[in-house]
Amino acid sequence: MNDLKVRLDKWLWAARFYKTRALARQAVNGGKVRCEGIRAKPGKTIALGMVVHLRQGDWDRVVVVEGIRNDRRPAPEAQLLYRETSQSIREREERAASRESGPSHQPPARRPSKKQRRAIKKLKHDE
Repeated sequence: MNDLKVRLDKWLWAARFYKTRALARQAVNGGKVRCEGIRAKPGKTIALGMVVHLRQGDWDRVVVVEGIRNDRRPAPEAQLLYRETSQSIREREERAASRESGPSHQPPARRPSKKQRRAIKKLKHDE
C-alpha cells in the first residue's frame, strides 16, 4: 500500500477531499493545493510524510500524508491516509467559533436616501 506511486490529484480524490478527480485537478491547477509549501501540478507524485496545504472554500487545512492509495475507499479508511496538524485544527476551530458568534457586520437600519445612493455610486466609480 505504501510503495505505490500516486498522483496528487488521485490521492486527494482517494483521501476524500474532493468528490471527483476532475474537481481535485481543478483545485490543484487553481493553486488551492500546495505540497511542501510549493504550488504543485496534478501529476506530482505523493510521498509519505509530505505536507499538503489545502484550501476548500473558507477552510484551510494542513495535512501530513500517512498512507498512499490510488483507489477510493469508505471515509473511515480514507481518514487513515492523512493526519491534520494540530495548528490547522486549532485555526479551523477558532474560525468556526468566530463565525458562530454572530454576523461580522450590521445591516443598515433602512435603505439609503437618493443623496446617499449618489454618494455610493460616485465612490464605486471613482475606484
